[in-house]
Amino acid sequence: QVQLVESGGGLVQSGGSLRLSCAASRRTFSRVAMGWFRQAPGKEREFVAAITWSGGSTEYGNSVKGRFTISRDIAKNTLYLQMDSLQPEDSAVYYCASRRYGGNLAVLGDYGDWGQGTQVTVSS
Repeated sequence: QVQLVESGGGLVQSGGSLRLSCAASRRTFSRVAMGWFRQAPGKEREFVAAITWSGGSTEYGNSVKGRFTISRDIAKNTLYLQMDSLQPEDSAVYYCASRRYGGNLAVLGDYGDWGQGTQVTVSS
């Protein structure tokens, strides 16, 4: 099981930007994709973005399309989420996750490894 550690969260004003990072404990031959999910108080965990590890193809949740960019550095075994034009509704704990097989990358239950989360708060 891979250990995932998120960082880069914080407090930002509406319209601002943050970049989140997710460092994996070790490289893996079996990783297919990684993704970002978020969860606000009282709400279900929501799909944000995902990227296939080898090919780099991306998917985004409708609420973040055009504002967030997911990327990865294979050599550093690190996942990133660049968040621009942040709005108060983006406030949540952001989690990175990893999966070993393909399919619908937006399905939370198909991810086997999860980080502890990093808090993002956007003020108005």
